[in-house]
Amino acid sequence: MGAMQQEIEDLAQQLGQVLLAKGWRVATAESCTGGGVAEAITSVAGSSAWFGYGYVSYANEAKQQMLGVKAETLAQHGAVSEPVVTEMADGARRNAGAALSVAISGIAGPDGGSPEKPVGTVWLAWSQEGLPTQTQVCHFSGNRSAIRQQAVVTALSGFLRLAEQNAG
Repeated sequence: MGAMQQEIEDLAQQLGQVLLAKGWRVATAESCTGGGVAEAITSVAGSSAWFGYGYVSYANEAKQQMLGVKAETLAQHGAVSEPVVTEMADGARRNAGAALSVAISGIAGPDGGSPEKPVGTVWLAWSQEGLPTQTQVCHFSGNRSAIRQQAVVTALSGFLRLAEQNAG
């Protein structure tokens, strides 16, 4: 097992312990990671106690139908943008009735990049009820698999940070 895969497993285990202690559930809304965050979370035994919904919304239509992302937001900003991941995260949390959600949209490559949004550009958003949605843009390097794994690590790390800092 590679170091990155081990890090993903360790983060998922830690997250599960924190969420179980708080009685919180999380949801995921993933595009470029294709369900990788949900896979990491559900690889932990007992994860049904803290995870119930994972959306893979690869197509823009899926982002709109499943998560309530507005057509105007997609047209104006593109799928890989802060406004889109914010709407994805908020929609996933609301739909799932979860305490926290994460959304990910990016360009994992090897094609699809542009000068404004090169391959490796990934936007993430974490939504928590009653708090402003937190966003982060990352510029990962490596091949498609490496970019996707780095996005999963970032998503899980953000979940863990939020869960640990907010009492519940």
